[in-house]
Amino acid sequence: MGVCHSRLRGFWDVGRSPVRCCRWLQLVLLCFSFQLHSNMDRGEGNVKYVLTGDGAGSLFLIDEKSGDIHATKRLDREEKAMYTLNAKVLDRRTNLELEPDTEFNIKIHDINDNEPKFAKEIYFASVPEMSEVGTSVATVTANDADDETYGNSAKLVYSILQGQPYFSTALPGMDREVKENYQVVIQAKDMAGQMGGLSGTTTVSITLSDVNDSPPRFANHSFRVTAVESTEIGGAVGRIKADDPDVGRNAEMEYSIVGGHDTFDIITDQTTQEGVIIIKKRDFEFRVEVKNTYLDSRFIHGLKFKDYATVKVTVEDVDEPPGFTRNPYIIEVHEDTAAGSFVGVVSARDPDADNKYSIDRHTDLERLFNIDSVNGTITTLKALDREMSKWHNISVVATEINNPRQTTRVPVFIKVLDVNDNAPEFAMTYDTFVCENVKAGQLIQTISAVDTDEPLVGHKFVFSISATNPNFTVVDREGEDKTCKRFCLCHVEKRFRLTWRTGDVGFDE
Repeated sequence: MGVCHSRLRGFWDVGRSPVRCCRWLQLVLLCFSFQLHSNMDRGEGNVKYVLTGDGAGSLFLIDEKSGDIHATKRLDREEKAMYTLNAKVLDRRTNLELEPDTEFNIKIHDINDNEPKFAKEIYFASVPEMSEVGTSVATVTANDADDETYGNSAKLVYSILQGQPYFSTALPGMDREVKENYQVVIQAKDMAGQMGGLSGTTTVSITLSDVNDSPPRFANHSFRVTAVESTEIGGAVGRIKADDPDVGRNAEMEYSIVGGHDTFDIITDQTTQEGVIIIKKRDFEFRVEVKNTYLDSRFIHGLKFKDYATVKVTVEDVDEPPGFTRNPYIIEVHEDTAAGSFVGVVSARDPDADNKYSIDRHTDLERLFNIDSVNGTITTLKALDREMSKWHNISVVATEINNPRQTTRVPVFIKVLDVNDNAPEFAMTYDTFVCENVKAGQLIQTISAVDTDEPLVGHKFVFSISATNPNFTVVDREGEDKTCKRFCLCHVEKRFRLTWRTGDVGFDE
């Protein structure tokens, strides 16, 4: 700023004391210095000027002889717009006031030294695609620290520096599928946009939100799907995909078979938006329809929001492993069966190839059984003893001849049936003693026998003396556990004839 002078003067009436012509004076500070002058000052050096108030002695200094007031630094209206000061005129010799104090305001005149500023460096906004011209997108505001009430320093004009013609001007039909994001640079310029004004800028990032303006479309209108014959009912045999450039719920699709179908059905994978073809029965060709789940009534006119495709399904053969007709097998065989005897037959079916049979030898370590590899007939390799093992659990393996990796195994439980092949045995060794004068009919010993054949309890034994002896007799106690009584004098008379009543098999002891 240049230097200028402003004079503040007091006046006297003739014959009276000096009085102020005005109590309040307001100076508009256009420069950094000005001057106060009193009518009592006749230039003889007898007057002293004193300044008090806001910033006196620091920001504002006064020359006590001339009354010149100087600012010590640049004044900024945005920091403080007005200062209130008091001026005194004193007699230099007596220090008495020559006239009353004068209060005045120094108002800092505004200049355009602040550019407009936006609150954010970048704003984010969203507007639906295909919006009509004139649709509001966002509102941004800049602030200017200059004085709004003085001149044009704070009068702002907004303009778009970058982003036309999509925004601010009329450009209909903005399609998100063509371009989704736009960067618009906004300028705010003060001085009502006149030349020489200061400016500030900000960026508005605008995203076009999606509307359902694009129908789903198949890239190909013919699909070929291959299904394996082993596919279970309800299993997926293939997937087809239609494309929809929309996003979110606007891209959700629903698939259906045109006219329905007895063999196949199609459902929508909600994650991938693919049509999953599932099998209901078995057939080969059908048409598929796809359409959006949600429609926007603004865009359905003139467009078919559905599409069609033909799907052909080819059923391929699957190399399946053999399958046994039963699982498990339970077979019974008598223990007196000789080696090489028939035990039973297992059977496995494979529609693709012939099978061969084998026994997993880890389940037949004693090699008691054999199997015909062609017809599945199981025979014995050794005689079986029920008293050694009542059950034999083996695994039979069916293997596809053309593909040995295709195998199936089945458990075969073989129960060994009992036959009467074990003689009774006395429960213990008996040594019986009797006095010589014992009376006739006296009980002198009770004996019993056991048999390892079935049943383990409840056997019926018949006891007899092997040689005629008039001194002893055996009594069979009916209704009890078939024990016998005898009278004997010595150990040599211990032999009996024992006969099974069930089976009629006898053994001598």
